[in-house]
Amino acid sequence: MAKEKTTNGSKRPNKRVEKAASSSAEAMKRIIGERSAAGGDDNKSTIDYLRESLAYEPVTLWDLRSGAEIAEAMQMSRSYQAFLDRAKTERAYVKETIARLEEAGFVPLDEQQRLLPGDRIYRPIRGKGLVAAVIGASPVTEGFNIVGAHIDSPRVDLKPRPLYDDAELILFKTHYYGGIKKYQWTSRPMALHGVVIRADGTTVDICVGEAEDDPVFCFTDLLPHLGRDQMKKTAAEVVTGEELNLLVGARPLPDRGERRFSLGLLKLLNEKYGITERDLLTAELEIVPAGRARDVGFDRALIGAYGQDDRICAWTAIEALAGLETTSRTAVVLLTDKEEIGSVGNTGAQARSYENVLLDIMQRICGKADERLWRYGLEASGMLSADVCNGFDPTFPSVSDKRNNAHLGQGVALMKVTGRGGKGGASDCSAEFMHEVTRVFDDAGVVWQVAELGRVDQGGGGTIAHFFARLGMNVLDCGVPLLSMHAPFEVSHVLDLREACAAYTAFLSRR
Repeated sequence: MAKEKTTNGSKRPNKRVEKAASSSAEAMKRIIGERSAAGGDDNKSTIDYLRESLAYEPVTLWDLRSGAEIAEAMQMSRSYQAFLDRAKTERAYVKETIARLEEAGFVPLDEQQRLLPGDRIYRPIRGKGLVAAVIGASPVTEGFNIVGAHIDSPRVDLKPRPLYDDAELILFKTHYYGGIKKYQWTSRPMALHGVVIRADGTTVDICVGEAEDDPVFCFTDLLPHLGRDQMKKTAAEVVTGEELNLLVGARPLPDRGERRFSLGLLKLLNEKYGITERDLLTAELEIVPAGRARDVGFDRALIGAYGQDDRICAWTAIEALAGLETTSRTAVVLLTDKEEIGSVGNTGAQARSYENVLLDIMQRICGKADERLWRYGLEASGMLSADVCNGFDPTFPSVSDKRNNAHLGQGVALMKVTGRGGKGGASDCSAEFMHEVTRVFDDAGVVWQVAELGRVDQGGGGTIAHFFARLGMNVLDCGVPLLSMHAPFEVSHVLDLREACAAYTAFLSRR
């Protein structure tokens, strides 16, 4: 029996809940009785009615969306793919996002001494993270509506002293970043992105391998004829981390002497970028798959690209925020770094930088900084941890619980719990907040599904959710399902892209 607490802590029957439940049950009995009394084929319609009224079955967006809405999704995919092509690293993503925000009327937070309802502001976090907001009409103490995503993706980084030559080849030593299957990164074109600080303190941006006439790089692999022993190894050992050596050249200086091949490349780099080998010691250079995002399938219903984890959620969140005209609560999008290695560092979700920006926003709204009120405001806030999950792959069904796995084309996936094993490392969203979010989505016509990341004790993974839940706010993971997650070429669904944007718009607009 449903009960509610009295003022002295005891429990008594909740008459309102009892009455509603009784009324619903009586109505159902009456309908069943009326349909059963008719007999014959009407019994089948009773079963259909019960199935529709009481049971839950997932739906495909193809059956729910109009031709115009599907066309809108296809057009959205074009914009999204073009953005991915320009933003393959965190730095590039922040730069491109700021340009998008300024196009939508956002200005730097530091230019606004006082914030008023309707103001649109942003602040970058050390060039690798970002906070953007539309100021609402309600007091900040009533909380923020927050969507948080991460913009780092698995990749391969250069070691501090990368350059060497051997067997008349020039190579870079590397160190992989995040969870990758290393063998997937061999024998395919790679691009080099990043920044180098010259001796005089000036910065040079490096991007090689993306333009049509650019050279590319690659990690080599053994030919099958010589790979017999290699193929006996486990997949984790087929290619080791130390064997991910990037092939970057083979042309020496004309003069014979020690390191003539390495010096040939250094001469070229110095002529083109004004850098030396010493400058590489402090550089930040990332190796990512070369090439652009592509439509996948004869029908172009899928999107294939590097870095969709988690840039598909980051892009749709920013598009949702940019499209807001007014909002009741202050709407915020957080783009964080370092999620793939634990959200560490001063640009990861664990950094105080993101809290500091939220406090700064409150101070500029209220005219003063009251930490006590601000912390109560955080506790009153709601957040969607916008991160991808695995989509059910019929080629590999054994690792997933099909009934509890997200499926491509069935809308945004809500993950009540992530973590590993016995929910270790999860924030485990409450029933109350899960219900609140789904009602917001239902009211806005957003299609959603529930998901877990693989079978119990088989899968699991972390997001930024628990880092913000520790501030007291309600947090729920909500993102787009992918195939081949963490691979150099990940696959998403065109209609899920549109649905994610609608979901984040609805949540950022909630009262």
